[in-house]
Amino acid sequence: MIESSELIINADGSIFHLHLKPEQLADRVILVGDPGRVQIIGKLLTDIEFQVQNREFVSTTGKFNNQRITIISTGIGTDNIDIVVNELDALANINLATREINPVHRQLNLVRIGTSGGLQDYLGVNSFVISKKAIGFDGLLNFYANRNTVSDLAFEEAFKQHTGWSKQLTAPYVIDCSEKLFSKIHQDDTISGVTISAPGFYGPQGRVLRLPLADPLLNEKIESFSFEGQKITNFEMECSAIYGLSKLLGHEALTVCLIIANRVKKEANSNYHQSMETLIRIVLERLTS
Repeated sequence: MIESSELIINADGSIFHLHLKPEQLADRVILVGDPGRVQIIGKLLTDIEFQVQNREFVSTTGKFNNQRITIISTGIGTDNIDIVVNELDALANINLATREINPVHRQLNLVRIGTSGGLQDYLGVNSFVISKKAIGFDGLLNFYANRNTVSDLAFEEAFKQHTGWSKQLTAPYVIDCSEKLFSKIHQDDTISGVTISAPGFYGPQGRVLRLPLADPLLNEKIESFSFEGQKITNFEMECSAIYGLSKLLGHEALTVCLIIANRVKKEANSNYHQSMETLIRIVLERLTS
């Protein structure tokens, strides 16, 4: 039995942070960072069952193409992803009443729709990038046993060698996406890439305001890195933890990002909402087809 200190259940039977109950969770889950994006996607759903909010975690379940789907906002960062993915798995695979693991594993399909900064000059603003691989600068997966069994260790070593990775930084980890979801959603209008999940928006992504960087050349090294024909395409802040935890827990996961800035060309588009709505519709159609 899992102790109450390890798995906190609210008085109404919902899980601690998300405030969801097992029966409210669909097998298909869309993860978005911005709580406001739940409302945007929710307008495209029918048969809305509920909406619940606790802190930055806003959730709703409805139907698209007559398929049940849950939308959840995660907020920003892999620390929040640690909460969201573990609690989603608990809802799917732990009996909250008895605190026992369910005898039959329930697999979830988790798709993150987010925004991102491009790291190659061929990635135009408003392009759609699917993360074939994710590199975690956050270190989160290193706290879990068996991280090596789900990681691309050769890629990790090549990346550390190329960048002269500092021992002061957390060890990066590299995780593949779900091949099943990739083949379902990737078409000619999306670009396959390698995504870095950074533990911050400024220094960890090479931005300088008033604080200098420990390694001012790190972004140049990232942009020039290539491994088995794969180049690093974009920065964001959640994908690596989604992929890593999903692999360890037996779920399918994919991230699709809208490029709203190109760091190489120094271009940005703050008015990206129409492109985001287009991406949302693409993902929903292909996920439920």
